[in-house]
Amino acid sequence: MGRQGDGGIRLETDWVEYLSGHDMDWVVKPVSWDSGAFLGNGFVGAMAYGEEHASMRNTLRFVLGRTDVSAGSAGRTGFDPRVPVGEVHLRLEGWIYQPTSMRLDLWNAELRADITTTKGSVQLRAFVHSEMPVLCIELECSEEERGATIEWAAYSELDQVLKQADGINLNQPIPDTVVTRRTVDRIGVGIQRFESGQGCTTSWTEREGAEGRRSYWIAVVRGCEETDCAEAVRVVREASDLPGDRLVRSHRDWWYSYYRQSFVSIPDSRLESFYWIQMYKLASATRANAPLLDNIGPWLTTTPWPGAWFNMNVQMSYSPVYASNRLELGQSLIGALRRCREQLIANVPEAYRGDSAGLGRSSGLDLKSEVDDEVGNLTWICHSVWRHYRCSMDEELLRDLLYPLLRRSVNYYLHLLEEGEDGRLHLPPTISPEYGSFKRLQVADCHYDLALLRWGCETLLDSAERLGVEDERIGRWREVVERLAPLPTDDTGFRVGKDTPLAFGHRHFSHLLAVFPLHLIRCESSEEWELVNRSLRHWLGLEGDLRGFSFTGAASIAAALGQGELALQCLHTLLHLITPNTMYREAGPVIETPLAGAEAIHDMLLQSWGGVLRIFPAMPAQWRDTAFHELRAEGGFLVSAVREGGETRFVRVKSLAGESCFVRTDLTGRGAVRAVEANHGREDRSDRVAVEESGLIRLDICAGEDIVLYVGERVPDLAVRAVRPSEAPPIRNYFGGRTPWRQYGLGQGCRLSCQSRPPGEQV
Repeated sequence: MGRQGDGGIRLETDWVEYLSGHDMDWVVKPVSWDSGAFLGNGFVGAMAYGEEHASMRNTLRFVLGRTDVSAGSAGRTGFDPRVPVGEVHLRLEGWIYQPTSMRLDLWNAELRADITTTKGSVQLRAFVHSEMPVLCIELECSEEERGATIEWAAYSELDQVLKQADGINLNQPIPDTVVTRRTVDRIGVGIQRFESGQGCTTSWTEREGAEGRRSYWIAVVRGCEETDCAEAVRVVREASDLPGDRLVRSHRDWWYSYYRQSFVSIPDSRLESFYWIQMYKLASATRANAPLLDNIGPWLTTTPWPGAWFNMNVQMSYSPVYASNRLELGQSLIGALRRCREQLIANVPEAYRGDSAGLGRSSGLDLKSEVDDEVGNLTWICHSVWRHYRCSMDEELLRDLLYPLLRRSVNYYLHLLEEGEDGRLHLPPTISPEYGSFKRLQVADCHYDLALLRWGCETLLDSAERLGVEDERIGRWREVVERLAPLPTDDTGFRVGKDTPLAFGHRHFSHLLAVFPLHLIRCESSEEWELVNRSLRHWLGLEGDLRGFSFTGAASIAAALGQGELALQCLHTLLHLITPNTMYREAGPVIETPLAGAEAIHDMLLQSWGGVLRIFPAMPAQWRDTAFHELRAEGGFLVSAVREGGETRFVRVKSLAGESCFVRTDLTGRGAVRAVEANHGREDRSDRVAVEESGLIRLDICAGEDIVLYVGERVPDLAVRAVRPSEAPPIRNYFGGRTPWRQYGLGQGCRLSCQSRPPGEQV
């Protein structure tokens, strides 16, 4: 039983047993990106699946990706696009057949498989090392499959069957490529040079073990020069020279530490599994020193979107980083903005570059994207960085990056403002993302832009006060806050713009941005609550072009309203729209939607905007027992809470920064709220608690202090444990391959023989 925590609060869970119930599971060979097993470390990724074409039925593919490899020149996308880098093929003697089974072990971040062929069998383990850009594959073959081979193929060398397996998209630019192969000290090297002169280098080596055991190491590095070749060889040599148990242990230790940063348990088995797979996906897709997390992460396949989109996608991809207490992953966004500051300035018209910056709809990793009539994207990106700041209270981040960048973003808006006959400040026609997009519909006083401008000005005023900055623009920002045109509304709720009602189906929540994620409209008065509720119901009622990400946004808005039942309905709808392996696809794959689904679960458990920590703010009736440990809240707080029988048992708040703290919880309606300082022998601290007329609890808490709130005469058991599933029997290992029968208690799921091997043991 794992125990972690400080003082009286503790997390009690057997991580191995707990996460094993959420492992992704395949009872037959996956045959598409939609159902493949994915591995990654923020730089290198691999998606494992097969192919049903008769010529490929003996092959398990590891489709490789590298997040910083691009074509090197703007193609039809208008920016430098990501490009595929090739595959590793496990070619077997026989066709892959029944009973083949695969499992993605979340706790160890490893793929394990028992592969049955028409001639024999193979046991496999594979992982992308957590800290080295290398894919490791281990095989144990039966006598009949001793002839199995591992082969690397550049994308340009692939059979058309494989290139078209996940769809044909003529919009995706693929550069002409020259492939050169060589061997360096028994290490194979494949160099791909694109027509632009850029490229990538793949290296690999193999070691034979006893009794048909073999190990392979495959590295992918950016670049195609001699220095890149030397680096690829070095990485493979370093990985292959390490003792197997040491390589595995270093890989696993990173993941064990990562998972322990926070804990969430809800009684809905499928959603709980979905949540933990997103936590695995998030760390597989990005790292602190990795490139910007774009539309697809390290698992590039056929897509019209081989880059980053900034009118929702990037923001939603990073959204679960903050509450989950995994802020280091958000550093990849911060690093991209730091590196590309000059480009952000160059994105606006030359006349405005002295004081402004911006970001168009889409770009490569260089953030080169001219601002046209979709104006607010950089401001929304700044909101993501603001969340990072508020959860860390890192004043250096605020002073050196966020404040100057947000200032430039808002300045661009200020150049566009016009005074109307009503004395208000108005915005000219701009685009509300995704509404009437094929017509490039422009709307005056667009909700999207009005909300972002108001949030930007209010945030700059707050930041200037915190930093002690006497900024010459303070007066102008105050004027905008006072005189900016109000958000347009009608009898259906929020309009898209001043003269534009929400008249047809709209996939984006751009017309509701003031509610979520900006929380300018806080639903705290009956008038605001009714307006938001009416807007949400009207939006969902139109149906139209609703997509997966529509329902993640709707779930978070419902959670802001306190409507747990509706939030849960939206998330259950999302489960019908994601792929079996929890990825998401429209015209092509995009990964932000399921990641935003994890953030919607956070919003049901903990909200921390407007200076208030809201504990269990949107609980469905069936979530009577729920628990979380060390979710992170704005103000630099770590929060843990346990709900039993439909009531909050206790709330623990730990301050990391000494900020003021208000808490909203159902404890206040059940008696006198008491407090103990858990990390000092449960010393009574009820004198630090004041319940205000509004029901908010004001905590007098200093940096480093740890206070537990409860009601009753005795301090409750301060243990956080996994809650019992509400389903009978519980739904285990639902995701991976398509296994809908498990939702109804049918099927037992596979148990791999290789799963029982001790940690670090070679296959």
